[in-house]
Amino acid sequence: MDNEHYFCMMKCFLRKKIGDRVINGHPWIFGNELGDSEGTAEPGDIVEVYSYNGSFVGKGYINPASQIRIRLLTREKSDVIDDRFFFNRIKQAWDYRKQIGYTENCRLVFGEADQLPALIIDKFNDYFVIQSLALGIEKWKHAIVSAINEIFKPKGIYERNDVPVRTLEGMEQIKGFLSEPFDTNIIINENGLKFNVDIENGQKTGYFLDQQDNRRAIQHVVNGGDVLEAFCYTGTFSLHAAQYGAKSTLGLDISENAVAAARRNAELNGYSDICKFQAVNAFDVLKLWVKEGKRYDTVILDPPAFTKSRENIDKAVTGYKEINLRGMKLVKPGGFLVTASCTNLVSPELYLKTIDMAAKDAKRNLRQVAWLTQSADHPILWHVPSTQYLKFLIVQVM
Repeated sequence: MDNEHYFCMMKCFLRKKIGDRVINGHPWIFGNELGDSEGTAEPGDIVEVYSYNGSFVGKGYINPASQIRIRLLTREKSDVIDDRFFFNRIKQAWDYRKQIGYTENCRLVFGEADQLPALIIDKFNDYFVIQSLALGIEKWKHAIVSAINEIFKPKGIYERNDVPVRTLEGMEQIKGFLSEPFDTNIIINENGLKFNVDIENGQKTGYFLDQQDNRRAIQHVVNGGDVLEAFCYTGTFSLHAAQYGAKSTLGLDISENAVAAARRNAELNGYSDICKFQAVNAFDVLKLWVKEGKRYDTVILDPPAFTKSRENIDKAVTGYKEINLRGMKLVKPGGFLVTASCTNLVSPELYLKTIDMAAKDAKRNLRQVAWLTQSADHPILWHVPSTQYLKFLIVQVM
């Protein structure tokens, strides 16, 4: 960016009456929080933000088409937002992951938590998958790709921008190679197991890295038992259960493709005898099996987000209560329920309350074994609640 452009940067002023959310560290500024402005900017341009009394707040990118009008990239007035800025941010994100022990597979950039709002980069060994979920970050895609090439010399980079949220920013949904084309079906190692990852067509970026620590956490509650995994996707929890000594595992998923991938994963790790999978609607099947009196030593529930919008929180809570109620009823007395929720709209407190209500209805008592969140390569900022989204609970069902 040339200096001339830098000096005539648009200035936006926060309204006097807004709360302290932005000042306390939240990088989003909504349209109704902005008052006066000086100068003009194109959608996606970098602008400066000031408080109503003129003190500097930060610099970020603007999009009048988005409800989130500005997303802040820095609080430092001296920072110049250019290609090198993005290189440094991605390098810092990588240094942090290495320091906490995530080198092979990790979420390399977790949006706001890495001061790169609306940018997701997942690292699968030597392959990288990018999602740019806002116009302002999309404009710097060339800088982001070039930083990845410089830091990692990767075998391939792919964009999974086939996400509906982009339409809210006035962008099209696209996916494709950002490097020379490569085979998008790759194999990664996790916790001593191998997993197929379908970068092109798998859910989200092809694999759920946020559960990689939690998959280890089931070690002592599956040993020697019969395990049921509902919403198993590609069977990651089932395979970990087999590795940790489960006698048998049964994974259920509504998607034929997911079940086929799960079977391939079982074969890849030599667990086809222990790990079985069925393509069925888990909701219906669990209800039926409760009636039939089936029982398992451990039941694992990792459903998709039941809501993407605040309007449907009540419906989501009902869904979580219902599925956990059925899960508990399928657990032998003294067995274990492993249950997760990945929607950031349901708070940890509300989630635990929902599980408690399910236990009351199931007439079962619970003992908490572990209460965890997403793995640490998805760091949490306390003043940005959306960065803590995953709830992961293990309870003994008495």
